[in-house]
Amino acid sequence: MAAPAAVLAALRPVASGVGTTLDEAATCAELTRAVAAQTGATAAVVRADGPAEPEYEAAVGDPATLPEVRWVAAVARDLTAPAIDKESEQRTGRPEPGRDRGALCVPLATGDDRYGVLVCARDGGPFTAFETELLALLAERAASHLRHAREHARVSRTAGDLQRALRAEPGRPHPNLDIAVRYLPAGQQTLVGGDWCETVRLHFGRTLLVVGDVMGHGVEAAVDMAAYRSDLRALAAADLPPHRVLRQLDTLADALPDRRPATCLIARVDPVRGMMTMAGAGHLPPAVIDRYGITSLLRVPVGPPLGTGFGGYEPATHELDPDRTLVMFTDGLVERRGEDIDRSLERLAALRFPATAELDEILDSMLGRLDARRAEDDVAVLAARPRLALPH
Repeated sequence: MAAPAAVLAALRPVASGVGTTLDEAATCAELTRAVAAQTGATAAVVRADGPAEPEYEAAVGDPATLPEVRWVAAVARDLTAPAIDKESEQRTGRPEPGRDRGALCVPLATGDDRYGVLVCARDGGPFTAFETELLALLAERAASHLRHAREHARVSRTAGDLQRALRAEPGRPHPNLDIAVRYLPAGQQTLVGGDWCETVRLHFGRTLLVVGDVMGHGVEAAVDMAAYRSDLRALAAADLPPHRVLRQLDTLADALPDRRPATCLIARVDPVRGMMTMAGAGHLPPAVIDRYGITSLLRVPVGPPLGTGFGGYEPATHELDPDRTLVMFTDGLVERRGEDIDRSLERLAALRFPATAELDEILDSMLGRLDARRAEDDVAVLAARPRLALPH
């Protein structure tokens, strides 16, 4: 006989409290808490793919009331319906000898997918037919969420593998230039997005430094980011000045309608001359930290973002010697919701650093003081400093 409407209404919130996340351990814990609350029994889970030696997980109540876990594991191998370890028509498997209380085993299964068994035991008498049906319902709901959790984990692993493949470390600069790089993806679930840094060796001891930011996040932005990096490396081989590299990148991206727009900042550093030439495409200006640890922003003409087809990039030349540290970054480092970008840049320019700070110390301090680890956008930062020339 079907349960009265009032009973079904009372059970709905119980069932809805099982499987609220995509975490397997959390789902098992929600299941056993719900079972214990509804039956007054001790509840636990034995997972089919758990440790080599079976063990109870997510136990709620007194574990001493549960049957020996090896008996449960033996029952779980062939279990297709609820089983009780005392004489019963529903019993499958051999009961644990010497027990004076019943234990109900319910398969954690949905369709052909089997994840283990829910185990319940209590001193207050056998489980009723209604309780058995209720636990079977909750176990099936939990199994459905376990399936979703595993599918989500599988897809996440695949996406992670792709993202790691797309995220390449910057190349090595010439030995006359020290660099440090930091990358922070937006959010907890993303490994890489559209922000990137690159270094390319050029002739005569020069190094090309690049920071870029493709519109958007996640795998799609990372794919376009990889394409921009590939194009940049090919163009760098021609040893073009930064503004002409940007012009070529813009032309290539504009010819591909599916390529996302991107901002980009390029610096060609020449430590021998103590100079660098820069050009930007819709990107924020770089910062320079002087010998006293004072931060200031450099003036760089800003052209349109890459992929617009407008061109119009111009170079700017600045000094860069061993007493100065160049910091190039994407907007995630400084931008904050509801804050004017000029104010954001002022916060960066207000930072001060020890005169003897190493590049890694500078970047770690900068990320911490600007609270970049909680930014809503990807963050990529590159710091560079020429090395002192060794005496001959």
